[in-house]
Amino acid sequence: MRAVTIDEGRLEIRDHPDPEPGAGEVLVRVRAAGLNGGDMMQRRGLYPAPPGAPQDIPGLELAGEVAAMGPGVTRFADGDRVMAVVAGGGQAELAVVHERLAMPVPEALGWPEAGGFPEVFTTAHDALFTQAALASGDRLLVHGAAGGVGTAAVQLGRGAGARVTATVRNEALRSGVEELGATVVEPEGFEAHGPFDVVLELVGAPNLAPNVGALATGGRIVVIGISAGAKAELNLGALMGTRGTVRGSTLRPRPLEEKALAARAVERHVLPLVERGAVSVPIADTFPLDQAEDAYDRFAEGGKLGKVVLTLR
Repeated sequence: MRAVTIDEGRLEIRDHPDPEPGAGEVLVRVRAAGLNGGDMMQRRGLYPAPPGAPQDIPGLELAGEVAAMGPGVTRFADGDRVMAVVAGGGQAELAVVHERLAMPVPEALGWPEAGGFPEVFTTAHDALFTQAALASGDRLLVHGAAGGVGTAAVQLGRGAGARVTATVRNEALRSGVEELGATVVEPEGFEAHGPFDVVLELVGAPNLAPNVGALATGGRIVVIGISAGAKAELNLGALMGTRGTVRGSTLRPRPLEEKALAARAVERHVLPLVERGAVSVPIADTFPLDQAEDAYDRFAEGGKLGKVVLTLR
């Protein structure tokens, strides 16, 4: 099979042995694979794949058709359309996925949308509901809302009955985020629009102090992105004053059982919204596998609403 391959920071398309599914696993013929911030970090040597995942083939999400099944598979059959979060190796013609991590692709999604769905919607749903216990009527703030996870979080928050405020730095992208269901504000001075019950932090350290200052009583901050910095000073007195909480979360290194629970939650609560057209997967751009370098450049340059996705025949 051919796959995007990282070699000392360079991206190349190389031939690799075809993977074989083990017990409980399906072999997927990949049709689309979304790019994520973790791929950028892995390319730079800052986010290695966990043990058992390909160390030189990036890709944290994929969609495609079941091409073969390992022993004991019961959830899927040959030819089924599936999508999944994977620990690595998604940007390849073939990939192995444990059946418990795979989800059926709704008919409402084409391949690019399906390839850009699993990582961002699973991450957003887990952070908002499992970690932050977002509820109807809550005031939700999403930082960096024009990206893949941000656009997913805005829609999920709106669908849950929350009042969603979103920060978007690029003025040209604000109307697109507003159409997804948020009141969009500039990043500077966002705290004036609070207080907020839940803050989803996708930017990082510079927002920590104003996030705490903008918390409602009992408010929750969930940090899942640190592209703008990982270290900040925390005023514990201010946090105590609101009886607030700050927690961080990642998806990639979790054990199979926890990832499977997250996938089942998305199946139960998000896929029905997709089928009804209540949520969508905004696609900023698509690139064929051979143009992976261009796709990574497009992701890195910013100024995009939604996902950058690699497509395969």
